[in-house]
Amino acid sequence: MENQPPYQPYQQPYSPNEPLLPLPNATTVLVLGIISIVGCCCLGIVGFICGVIALSLANKDLTLYRANPGAYTEGSYKNVTAGRVCAIIGVVLSSLNIISIIVRLIIYGTVAITHPEQMFHLDRHF
Repeated sequence: MENQPPYQPYQQPYSPNEPLLPLPNATTVLVLGIISIVGCCCLGIVGFICGVIALSLANKDLTLYRANPGAYTEGSYKNVTAGRVCAIIGVVLSSLNIISIIVRLIIYGTVAITHPEQMFHLDRHF
């Protein structure tokens, strides 16, 4: 009993005769990644949420693919990679949009407090 190797869960090796499977969330990651880029214009919230979800799903799929790359189609791997890139771009753009909204609100609030008579003329300056 002392010379036995430690317990390792059984992993069935991939057989070349089996058909290749697509990664489970490949299409979802791609769609959410694209929506995150488009959604960054909607106050940044929609794009940020979709981008974070897409990144989470992409990381799960990439972990699956790295564990057994021969079991999954190359097309689904490329979809996950493209969706991940789109999600990163969408999260960055959404974050910049959210930050710009916060800065504008701070500027409007400061001007409204210090110069309430000029508040109606702010739209011409921004």
